[in-house]
Amino acid sequence: MKQHATSKNLFDPAKVAAALAAAPDAAVDDADNPVSGAWDSAIKTHGGGVQATVTELREARRRGAQKSPVKVPTTIRIDADVLDALKASGKGWQTRVNDALRDLVKKAA
Repeated sequence: MKQHATSKNLFDPAKVAAALAAAPDAAVDDADNPVSGAWDSAIKTHGGGVQATVTELREARRRGAQKSPVKVPTTIRIDADVLDALKASGKGWQTRVNDALRDLVKKAA
């Protein structure tokens, strides 16, 4: 193991102290900043060469009106063997359970 450090200081501590002392103490205010909010009108390329401003991209990400009623998440307790059989029926088993329950509700009404 080396006893002395081999790297040298990149900056003279006296010069660093002088630069910090000469720097302005005032905080930057966004109202005085000429580029404040400038990114909202910046042109960005968004997938496939489509150009839009940042504001337009934010608007495009918002979810629109629903085409059909939104499903409601819920918790239901089902016997393990029944759940295993439903899952074994393959992809879309939750949709099939929903359809079967809808049919059951229609018959009961």
